[in-house]
Amino acid sequence: MKIIPAIDIIEGKCVRLTKGDYSTKKIYNENPLEVAKAFEAAGIQYLHVVDLDGAKASQIVNHKVLEEIASKTSLKIDFGGGLKSDKDLEIAFNSGANQVTGGSIAVKNPTVFESWIAKFGADKIILGADFYPDSSGGKIATNGWQEESSLQLIPFIKSYQNKGIQYVICTDISKDGMLQGPSFEVYQQILFEVTNLKLIASGGISTFDELPKLAEIGCEGVIIGKAIYENNISLQQLENYIIKS
Repeated sequence: MKIIPAIDIIEGKCVRLTKGDYSTKKIYNENPLEVAKAFEAAGIQYLHVVDLDGAKASQIVNHKVLEEIASKTSLKIDFGGGLKSDKDLEIAFNSGANQVTGGSIAVKNPTVFESWIAKFGADKIILGADFYPDSSGGKIATNGWQEESSLQLIPFIKSYQNKGIQYVICTDISKDGMLQGPSFEVYQQILFEVTNLKLIASGGISTFDELPKLAEIGCEGVIIGKAIYENNISLQQLENYIIKS
């Protein structure tokens, strides 16, 4: 299972939010490159970068930060946050992103999102399935998680798998930044109902012990944010896990 630390960016700085609420912003480092280099030094190969300014602006904003990390580390970066146009994608890829994540665009403008899958390839485009849990699994949220759609989580994922999507980042918004554990049951249900999916778990990771459980369920990867920044999970633990696996 891929270990994928997260760097969320506001005004060029490495921050974390709670449940996507911008008013809860906490700055962890003024220099995202410094953070990325620490991850790389621990043997980590993957990085999830979110342009939170871009998510608000509905267009790419912090591509210079992406470019700096991509040019000065060997990390494989997936980049998201406000990507809405072919131009945004070209900027992201030209700035060094290996993959890009589309969430709101996949809900609000599926024609454009489907054209990205066709143009750039399914190995380059990740579906962002961010959800608020409900009795049937979850409802997809959009626009930096500030709006809830009527789309159900698993049918949403299935519909895009039918259009070629392989990778899905699935975030339980109610758990994001809460350090209360991930949505094991939801991920298990997704992988039971949607076969041959590369599911990346995100939201709520709080302790190292949760990682082997997610691997056992069959997750392709796990995105870890606040648990690293608050020292609930050490880079040494992640380095040992990567070596052993």
